Amino acid sequence: MLAGLVALVGCLVEVGPSWACSAGAVTVATAFSWALAVRTGGRPIVVGGLALVLGLVAVISDDDALRTGAAVLTCVVSAVFAVMATVPAVRFVAAVREVLVAIVLAGIGALATVGFEPVVQVDRFEYATLGLALLGVFALVYRLGAGLHGLGRRGIVIVLIGTGVLALTLAYAELLRRYGTPGLVTSLLDVVVWSRHHLGAFPRPIETVLGVPALAWGVHMRARRRQGWWVCAFGVAATVPVAHSLVNPTVTLTESVLSVTYGAVVGLVIGFVVIRLDLAFTGPRGRRGRRAEEAGALRPEPGRTRALL
Repeated sequence: MLAGLVALVGCLVEVGPSWACSAGAVTVATAFSWALAVRTGGRPIVVGGLALVLGLVAVISDDDALRTGAAVLTCVVSAVFAVMATVPAVRFVAAVREVLVAIVLAGIGALATVGFEPVVQVDRFEYATLGLALLGVFALVYRLGAGLHGLGRRGIVIVLIGTGVLALTLAYAELLRRYGTPGLVTSLLDVVVWSRHHLGAFPRPIETVLGVPALAWGVHMRARRRQGWWVCAFGVAATVPVAHSLVNPTVTLTESVLSVTYGAVVGLVIGFVVIRLDLAFTGPRGRRGRRAEEAGALRPEPGRTRALL
């Protein structure tokens, strides 16, 4: 992964050979595929070898469709792996660390995704990667979370709320883009323009409202109960936008980094509020009660580099 990252950064700053982008993209895609297979108890040699072959075929053929397909798969694998690479967090400070780990891994995936030089329609690429990542992460979480019977009443409510927020965010954005009144669209665009002009970027709503809060709350809950994996699954709403943040040619690298940063900061604030509300309703009251609850939050889970299954 580090070798691929060095090649991609060199390509980004226009230092090194012309094939550095493709080589770095294939290397990172292979490394992430291998790591995801290891983390989820799969067959790393088979999965990593397949990713390597597909990446080389796409690069050597120099076919736009194959390069774009490789970029889609790299984006999806990076986003899912970023969520799977997190570990339980007993305290909120540790939850912040895990969110940052996921964002950094997804950011490396973003460099690899654009390293394949895909030819895309941005909206279709974003929807396709988000949909595939959700399917992949829920398939894995189904095993990690002991199936649907491991959800419980509380878990079902959480999943329904997360699904509702995801659907409303996507539907609202699409309806606004297609059928919104000119006045409403202009007002919202004025906010975006002001933020870009004065702050340098505007945070992505799906990352800010759903992805980062879900990931922070999910890793916090995983230290206490297995249901936290179902909450973490919605963390791909944060890692997918990061992983395809560089695909849009109209957005600069600086703006992409600032957008992700602002979304993470605001999302962590929302996550902190959600965690405190959760503890207020389910945990003991008072500072001593909170410390006692944290001391007892010791649900075992394998380390970051070990298989979860």
